[in-house]
Amino acid sequence: MRGKWAQGIEPRHFRWIIKERLAVCERPGGYGENHRRVRRQEEIIWLRQNGFDRVISLIPSSHNLHNYAELDLPFRHVPFTGPNDGPEALLTVLSTIRDHLVSERVIVHREELGERIAGLVGSYLLWMELVPAGPDAITVTEQLLERELGPLARELVAMVDRIPAAADVEVGSRLAMSDTEEALVGDDPGAPADVELAVDESSSSS
Repeated sequence: MRGKWAQGIEPRHFRWIIKERLAVCERPGGYGENHRRVRRQEEIIWLRQNGFDRVISLIPSSHNLHNYAELDLPFRHVPFTGPNDGPEALLTVLSTIRDHLVSERVIVHREELGERIAGLVGSYLLWMELVPAGPDAITVTEQLLERELGPLARELVAMVDRIPAAADVEVGSRLAMSDTEEALVGDDPGAPADVELAVDESSSSS
């Protein structure tokens, strides 16, 4: 491959959450009737070319997983539909993201960049104590994603009060082993002070 094709194209609604470490986007290739095979391949290539070590797919189905495998992009499949899945499911998603961030650059997606992803972003910031309280998590997430959080997203942020603190969840303890996904064990997730959120300082000061 040469030129622009070799670099791929950025996935739609790509956003950094933690600079150079954690990002979110729409499902590579688009979703529903808008999904395109060529676009999917170009966006996966872009992720690989831009140093992403892991895709975490929250889609209930197995869409895209074999494409990640074909293009040598490691993935983790953690189906998640929202608040109705309950606190245990939320804890699994949050701990999975944290555990892979120990040593990898990670991108997380569902079909679209909607309320569920927004709520998970806010939940992760709060669970990892990157912000002091729920209202701060909502404010920062709105700045990061440039959208208002609705009731579903806010419910996910509030659910953090119903799960164990990040410090009380052993790294790797909730990662399921499989033939295609390697679990992490025994690593130190690091301190929140080392994290730089991808917030525009000019907008956060207004």
